[in-house]
Amino acid sequence: MTLGQKIAWDDTILPFQLDTADVRGRVARLDGVLDGILKQHDYPPQVEALIAEMALLTALIGQAIKLRWKLSLQVQTRGPVRMIATDYYSPTAEGEPARMRAYAGFDRARLTDAAPFAHLGEGYFAVLIDQGEGTTPYQGITPIAGSALSHCAEAYFAQSEQLPTRFALSFGKSTEVGGVAHWRAGGVMLQHMPKASPFATAGGSGEGGLLVARDIVSGPEAENWSRVNLLLDTVEDLELIGPSVAPIDLLVRLFHEEAPRVFDLQPVRFGCSCSEERVRNSLSIYSAKDIRTMTTADGIVTADCQFCGAHYRLDPATLGFEAPGGSGDGN
Repeated sequence: MTLGQKIAWDDTILPFQLDTADVRGRVARLDGVLDGILKQHDYPPQVEALIAEMALLTALIGQAIKLRWKLSLQVQTRGPVRMIATDYYSPTAEGEPARMRAYAGFDRARLTDAAPFAHLGEGYFAVLIDQGEGTTPYQGITPIAGSALSHCAEAYFAQSEQLPTRFALSFGKSTEVGGVAHWRAGGVMLQHMPKASPFATAGGSGEGGLLVARDIVSGPEAENWSRVNLLLDTVEDLELIGPSVAPIDLLVRLFHEEAPRVFDLQPVRFGCSCSEERVRNSLSIYSAKDIRTMTTADGIVTADCQFCGAHYRLDPATLGFEAPGGSGDGN
C-alpha cells in the first residue's frame, strides 16, 4: 500500500468502551479532512500544526457528545496565533458522514521557530455546543494551560464536566513517493464514565489550581483510570496516525485485557455551512449607509468565507435594512 492510496479507516471516528475499566473512548483518523481544511489558506507550518491538533480534538470530542447539530472549539489568545476556530456538524441522517471545518487568524510577522503551542500565549480554550433552533447554546471556557491544545481540552472536561479525560494525538506530514506531502492525524480519547454526579468543590491540584483526574476519582476507579493511562502511554506515533494499523487492531494491542467493545464507525468529511442566504442574513443588521461603505468601485458587495474560501458577490440594493420611514438612508 502506498501513502497515496485511500485507506478504509481514513477520515473516520471509532467509538469504543473498555468494559472492565468503566472507560469509554474514540479513535480518530483524519486525512482528506485535513487536506480540505488546510488547502483553503497558505498557512505557515506552525499554524498548520495547531489547526491539525485542533481538528483532531474536534473530531474526537464532537463524536463523543450526543450532538444534534454543531460543536465548536475556539482558541482566543494574545499570542502570534490569535484565534483558531473549528466546527463539527453531526450527521444529518443515519449512515451519513459528519462534517468539519476550521480556520485560524495569526500575525505572520510575529511567528518564530518556537514550538507551535508557544505561539498561543495567554488566552482561553472554549467549547460551544449548539443543539439547533429553539435551544440555548452552551459555552464552557478554560484557560490556556499545559504544553498542548490537548491539555486544554483535558482541563475543560475536568473543570466543566468533572470527567477525567485523556488524549493521545499525533499529526504531521506524510511524504509520498514522488515527493508529494500531505497532512495526516490520528488520536485516541479516553474518558472515565461517571457512576454518579461528582462534586469536587475545592481547588484542584493542577496548573493554576485546575482540577485533574486525581481530584475527581479515587479508590478502584482511580486504579482503573491509572492503568488504562499507562497502557495508552505505550502507543507510538505511527500507530496513532495509522496508515498501516487499523483502529480495532490498535485497541486490541493497547487494551486487550480491558475487554474493548467497539461501536459503529463514523465517517467524517470536510464541509462548510456557508451559503449566500447566510451571508445575506449576516449583512441584514447593517443600515443602507453602512452597506454603501462596503460597496466596491464596481458597485458590488463581496464576502469571503474564512472556512472554505467561498467568494460571494452581492447586489448592495438587496442588502441591509431600510431606515424607519422608508428613506433607506439608515440614519
